Amino acid sequence: MNVGLPHYLTVGAILFALGLFAVMSRRNAIGILMGVELMLNASNINFVAFSRYVENAVDGQVMAAFVIVLAAAEAAVALAIVLAMYRNYGTANADIAQRLKR
Repeated sequence: MNVGLPHYLTVGAILFALGLFAVMSRRNAIGILMGVELMLNASNINFVAFSRYVENAVDGQVMAAFVIVLAAAEAAVALAIVLAMYRNYGTANADIAQRLKR
């Protein structure tokens, strides 16, 4: 059995759907961040798969590297916000983020 582009796209779609479900169903900020990371990794799989199976498309690997850098920056900023929420309110519940506006 040969593994082709549809197989990679299916795996990417499943990962993206799981990440979207995690973002929409979690109240904990850490769980939401993990869902966002799953969605970013799904996009990386798609970028690299298209880069592999489409001729002269090295841009997919470059875009995947940019997404990895973006994910690292997003994780650092988001975890700093979650730590501030936990330090000030004693919980990492995402509903508490509304209080940070005041």
